[in-house]
Formats: sequence, structure tokens, C-alpha cells
Amino acid sequence: MGEVGKAMGLLISGTLVYYHCAYRNATLLSLFSDVLIVLLCSLAILGLLFRQLNVSVPVDPLEWQISQDTASSIVARLANTVGAAEGVLRVAATGHDKRLFVKVVICLYSLSALGRLISGVTVAYAGLCMFCLSILCQNQSLGNCVLKRANGEIVEQEAHSDT
Repeated sequence: MGEVGKAMGLLISGTLVYYHCAYRNATLLSLFSDVLIVLLCSLAILGLLFRQLNVSVPVDPLEWQISQDTASSIVARLANTVGAAEGVLRVAATGHDKRLFVKVVICLYSLSALGRLISGVTVAYAGLCMFCLSILCQNQSLGNCVLKRANGEIVEQEAHSDT
């Protein structure tokens, strides 16, 4: 699956989560339990169907495991992200870098004001949409992506095909 497929899958999943949380006024715990119920019922129905049709399942889900390297990589990325954020906030809080302090205060104030105006789920969904659009524009697989030059002139860049 390429970058476009990942971005579209992320956008579709995010849209379903947004609908569940924003329009149905349900919590993430409710969404998680609904997903588990659907998966459990689907697997039970497939198991009964495979048993009736005498189809053997080639992979036993009880034997699925992630490698130690994958688990270490996930934990290391999470630790690096949290450490970098903690470092920026520590430098800003000590006041050694005044510009960084002002940037952090402005960012936190604008997020606070935005949180009073719009629900957190809507802000998260808008961020997800912008993230997916940036992935699609970086990949340039949707045709033309609009780019801005330094002087403000808007230019369209043609997508390059690899074929």
C-alpha cells in the first residue's frame, strides 16, 4: 500500500471516528467497544462459515506476535517525541529563550481559544484532514498541487508519473 492508500485509509478511519464522537455524542470508549463487538461477531461468523465449508485457516491468530525490534522502535519513537516536547517546554518555562517562551504562550493561548470555540474532536479531525492533504500533496499523486512561492505568486506544479 503506497502513501496515497495510507492517507486515504487514515482519512476514512478519522471520518468514522469523527462521526461517532461528534454527531452521535459518544465517547472514544464507546467507539472502542463498538469496534471490538463488530470484530468479535465478524470473526465468529467467519469461523462458523469456514467450519461449515471445511476451509482450513492458514494462520492462527493466537500465534501473531510483533518482534522485539518493532516494539523497541515504537517505544523509542514515543520516548523521543515526549522528550523533545518536554525539552522545549522546559527551555520556554525557564525563560532562557524569550522568543521561544512567547511562541509557546501564543500557541497555547490560541489552542485554548480554539478549544472554547470548537469541540476538541472537530479540531483533531481538521488536523487529520490537513495531515492527509499534506501527505497527498507531497506524493503529488492527485494531479496538481498548488504551491506558493516566496513572493506570494501561486504556481501549479505538475505531478510526475513514474511510468
